Amino acid sequence: MLRANDAAQATKPTLPSVSRGLPFAAPQRRESYLIGALCALTLTALLAPPLPAATWHVPHFVDSRTWLGVPNAGDVLSNLAFLAMGVWGSERLRARPDAPVGASWFFVGLILTCLGSGLYHLDPDMPQRLVADRLGMAVAFAGFLGIAASERVSVRAGEAVLVLMMIAGVLAAWVARENLTPWVAVQFGGMALAVGLALTRPRPGARGVPLAGVIFFYVLAKLFELGDALIFDATGHIVSGHTLKHLAAALAAWPVIRSLAPTGSVPSRH
Repeated sequence: MLRANDAAQATKPTLPSVSRGLPFAAPQRRESYLIGALCALTLTALLAPPLPAATWHVPHFVDSRTWLGVPNAGDVLSNLAFLAMGVWGSERLRARPDAPVGASWFFVGLILTCLGSGLYHLDPDMPQRLVADRLGMAVAFAGFLGIAASERVSVRAGEAVLVLMMIAGVLAAWVARENLTPWVAVQFGGMALAVGLALTRPRPGARGVPLAGVIFFYVLAKLFELGDALIFDATGHIVSGHTLKHLAAALAAWPVIRSLAPTGSVPSRH
């Protein structure tokens, strides 16, 4: 009888462990840190003193020349670089079903940035057009942070960050018409989060997107933006810093596109 009972228990199916079977397992340490960082950004956006929109808006850019009937042609036409990188990246995604979370939205955001920023620079004296400019940037930024979180933390973290930053970015872009605090928190706080993720090792099975390369071009773009008039004078009025800003910001997509190259065509990072 004992042998019969032992045999019955041996053949009885066992239930999977709760910690292994449930999708909502206890968060990993990196996920806990990420949750804390997102909570800090949220509190900053909601509780920090408001910044009037006038403190950010600069109604005049140094290069206002017209070319082929396009006003402010340098700052307008340089946005085509976003379109080129967005289309190129979207095409590359078709051959990469294992692309990191947020990659598709990152490239869609670049295309929207081309449209929104181009519209704004056609007449920068209309500050309400900044909403369209920032909406495209918000989508691209959410996509990049989704990539960063999925590469360095987990896939579910990337999905959560993508959704949260998409919502926060769109709302911040809309509120920025009067209060810039949420937009500053999303843009600069989000980039600080990306830097923190870039300093950690990729998770096992990650695609290996070089986050530092994206951040480098972002910082370079900001430096060009600050030196708009200085660069315009230094180049003999050939190109302005803001025009170079658009080109550098578009190049931030290059590290992501390169990581999506067909297997075997990208040399090892080591």
